[in-house]
Amino acid sequence: MEHNSNFIRTIIKEDLESGKHKEIITRFPPEPNGYLHIGHAKSIVINFGLADDFNGKTNLRFDDTNPLKEDQEYVDAIKEDVKWLGYEWEELRYASNYFEEMYNRAILLIKKGKAYVDDLSQEEIRQYRGTLTEPGKESPYRSRSVEENLDLFESMRKGEFQNGEKVLRAKIDMSSPNLNLRDPVIYRVSHAVHHNTGDEWCIYPMYAFAHPLEDAIEGVTHSLCTTEFEDQRPLYNWVVAECEMESTPQQIEFGRLNISNTVMSKRKLKQLVDEKYVDGWDDPRMPTISGLRRKGYTPDAIRDFVKETGVSKGAGVVDEAMLEHFVREDLKLKTPRTMGVLRPLKVVITNYPEDQTELLDAEINPENPEMGTRQIPFSREIYVEQDDFMEDPPKKYFRLFPGNEVRLKHAYFIKCNDVIKDENGNVAELHCTYDPETKSGTGFTGRKVKGTLHWVDAKSALPAEFRLYEPLILDEDADKNAGADAAIENEADGKTFLDYVNPNSLEIVQGFIEPNMKDVQPKDKFQFFRHGYFNVDPKHTAPEKPVFNRIVSLKSSFKLK
Repeated sequence: MEHNSNFIRTIIKEDLESGKHKEIITRFPPEPNGYLHIGHAKSIVINFGLADDFNGKTNLRFDDTNPLKEDQEYVDAIKEDVKWLGYEWEELRYASNYFEEMYNRAILLIKKGKAYVDDLSQEEIRQYRGTLTEPGKESPYRSRSVEENLDLFESMRKGEFQNGEKVLRAKIDMSSPNLNLRDPVIYRVSHAVHHNTGDEWCIYPMYAFAHPLEDAIEGVTHSLCTTEFEDQRPLYNWVVAECEMESTPQQIEFGRLNISNTVMSKRKLKQLVDEKYVDGWDDPRMPTISGLRRKGYTPDAIRDFVKETGVSKGAGVVDEAMLEHFVREDLKLKTPRTMGVLRPLKVVITNYPEDQTELLDAEINPENPEMGTRQIPFSREIYVEQDDFMEDPPKKYFRLFPGNEVRLKHAYFIKCNDVIKDENGNVAELHCTYDPETKSGTGFTGRKVKGTLHWVDAKSALPAEFRLYEPLILDEDADKNAGADAAIENEADGKTFLDYVNPNSLEIVQGFIEPNMKDVQPKDKFQFFRHGYFNVDPKHTAPEKPVFNRIVSLKSSFKLK
């Protein structure tokens, strides 16, 4: 795994050299309560990449301890995303497969006097917990006997209590400066059907209790997570030690990935889906891996981007232009060049023979000559972009205007002579003349023009839909150390993050493409001359009219340092 800085690599190397571990085992442990996003891609690349580097192994494990929010749809999507990014897991695992052992470890804690059944409500537990500056207050049920706790916990498992009626809490320290150690809840009653275990259980372990046990059961050596879990590390270590686990994983935190104009909160992404701001988790405007895939991003580009951001404790905001840079770098040698007109304006070449069509040679990718050439039909009527004509242009406008001459890419010079307007005074078509001497590739040097336009042949062009994207979230006002996720409920001005949704994040236009693209398939990628890189949308494309998602524009101001 190439890297900028990686303190975790150093720790692993030292652990192997000292003999602390013979084999490295990492894990990627998503909770199946939503689709993975670009932030998860960083965790995937780090966990799988480091294990691969040291000939270790990585488990894909679903942290499925909350049946109310989890779904098989999310399990399937996560497996697809990890495979698409190019990784294979050693073994597919589920936290729910360990429920019996977790229950037995909770019994052990009760027998040791380290856990008790509490009758306080969720709100009362919160009030008793104290604050960062005030110690917590012990529950009146904290002094229950071991026998009573064992009996109540068994009754919880048998389904004798309603949701919220009882919880099992770890007995640690209500005056600890770390709030996570103030008798955290480790089991709750939840009469809910689980996607993996059905209705076998009606009590479920809390994440902070289950997660360290899962790591220990699997013999994970290095449990890698983001810095938001740093305060939970003492609880993680307490659970492993007090549950007398044979294996002792080491939790190591790294800075999470934040990208400008990008929301990384699964809760907020789900809200965008549920409230129909987007057309699903795989909407190309979403930062989900499935959304980036549908937009046309490549796994190579995402992996290279993550590696370039490095692994450190700090969490800043990465410019989204950096991710787009890696997409362009990956696509530029792979993608065929072609021409598409997004907003068509008809041009009639009045001195070109009416019944003639000729085929012009064009390279498929000038940066990769091995891709060969293609032929483009050219005849009397063509389409150019509406933006490539101005009736009354400013200075230094080198495209079409009355009396001006431009080159058509791969074709001829044409000169604009007449502007035809409709009854509303809008430009309907242009009448131009061409100079047969100026054919591209003939070595013509008689005169030069400053503008080169793309075009398609009107007679043979195919209709196509183009979808152009801008950032879904505009976060200029957000905290630059936290990215768009900081644009949440802002009590000062009453805003929620939905107020930052860009109303212009999607523009759909109808245009034309070259006829040699008649057999394009979903996920095929192209560079449209002057417009950028595009991906054939796998969700909306029909054989008679392909839909192209713009992946990225052609140019970026971003430069790698």
